[in-house]
Amino acid sequence: MIRNKKIIIIIVLIGFSIKIFGQDTLLITFDDAVRIALKESYTIKLFKSNQQSMQHYFSFYKATFKPRLDLNLFAPAWSESVNEIQQADTLPVYNSNGSMKIGGDLKFTYTLPTGGNLAFTSYSYREYISTAFSGMNYKRLNTNDVYNRFVISLEQPLFTKNRLKEDLKEAELQYEKSNCTYTRAQMDIIYNVSLGFYNLYRASMEKDIANEKMKNSEESFRIAKLKYETGNIPEGDLLIAEITKAQNKTKYSEVCSLLEREKDNFKQLIGLDMDKNIVIVTDLRYDIYKIDLDTAINQGLLNRLELSEAQFDIELQKIQTDRAKREGRMQGKISAYYDLTGVSTSNKGSLSELYNSSIDNIKVRPPNRSVVFSIAIPISDWGRSKSLYRRENCKLEEKKLILENTKNTIIKEIRDIVRTVEESRSRLSIYEKNKEVSTKSYKISQLRFSNGELTSQQLAVEQERLSQVQLEYLNAYITYQMALADLKRKTMWDFQNYRSYTAPLE
Repeated sequence: MIRNKKIIIIIVLIGFSIKIFGQDTLLITFDDAVRIALKESYTIKLFKSNQQSMQHYFSFYKATFKPRLDLNLFAPAWSESVNEIQQADTLPVYNSNGSMKIGGDLKFTYTLPTGGNLAFTSYSYREYISTAFSGMNYKRLNTNDVYNRFVISLEQPLFTKNRLKEDLKEAELQYEKSNCTYTRAQMDIIYNVSLGFYNLYRASMEKDIANEKMKNSEESFRIAKLKYETGNIPEGDLLIAEITKAQNKTKYSEVCSLLEREKDNFKQLIGLDMDKNIVIVTDLRYDIYKIDLDTAINQGLLNRLELSEAQFDIELQKIQTDRAKREGRMQGKISAYYDLTGVSTSNKGSLSELYNSSIDNIKVRPPNRSVVFSIAIPISDWGRSKSLYRRENCKLEEKKLILENTKNTIIKEIRDIVRTVEESRSRLSIYEKNKEVSTKSYKISQLRFSNGELTSQQLAVEQERLSQVQLEYLNAYITYQMALADLKRKTMWDFQNYRSYTAPLE
């Protein structure tokens, strides 16, 4: 009942974030550490950034199938230059030319599902041209025209893959792979947080054990001093008790320093402010549940994201192999346009008059039009395209071999970790009993020492044995917990709640 009340009090303190160790001290449970690390750690931010990058990369290629509207302006485009004019049977002359263009073009491009594009373009600009003739005492000739042009154009690749759809598929595979990498990184973070948390817990418990050992040696020294003063023990026993006390005090100072280093490592791992003081909260209770090897292997092969990543690598390499294969093949292209152009026929007037004149000119000027059907047929490249294809095909075979080897590695890892879990669980049970026996034995030794049945040296040996058993139990407990964490990571399966971890953890 007392133990249950103690646990309830700890939960209440954590739930309401009561800071009982000072204003800047933070109580952290294992679940708190995982939650903080999955939001604030350097590693999760790095993988999250990579995932977002791939998402934007995918969105870019999805957007290539949507229409595009572009506007280009000349506001203005002005130039003046001296040009050399060659003349027959005489020396060249040098005229001065000036030009200022104001206007722009508006282009609407629609991407066709076949990988080509259909574009509608409108050009409209006003141009001032001035020429000074050197042979006519630099007399100037000026023009002031408005140009209007309306074009519809088509471009369509032939006899080849739809490159836009291929790029989109590649971007989608890269994005899906980044999702797998991100989820796997989360599981790795949980495992690393488990390792860091229990390393910090070990350092904390080592401090408690060293503190208890130091206090026991101080009590032993106090009793030895009293017994020496009454003549019940020789001076040598008193000196042994005093040396033991000094050694335990030094050891306590060492483990305190180790604890602070582990705290800094853990704060960096989960992304906490380095100036924040933390105290972890846990107990040495552990869960025992049945682990079926066949289930572990089946779930590992079903859920392990390395297999999905390897499969994505195969699909990506297939795209590269197909591109290399097309290098030596015939390719074609069809291009066409229909162009209506108008130029103002009057050299003077207002802007609206010049504009209307160019529009009227469109009605009488014949249109520009063109259709081009081109074919590129490779005849011989002395084996370059074949070599490129064979190289990419070898890479594809490598990716397939990696996938098969990854499956075998996963099976081997799962078999090994299941054995480790069973071994560590058995070892933990043994050390738990050893700890109970050693604790009772040490209490008996303290009573015997008080009664004069044991010397200070014998009591110090019993004290050292108790500390060693406590540390062995602590290490066995941490080994078991880490084995369970590694089992979850390598199977992506929760054996306690019988569910998969393949969904991204938020």
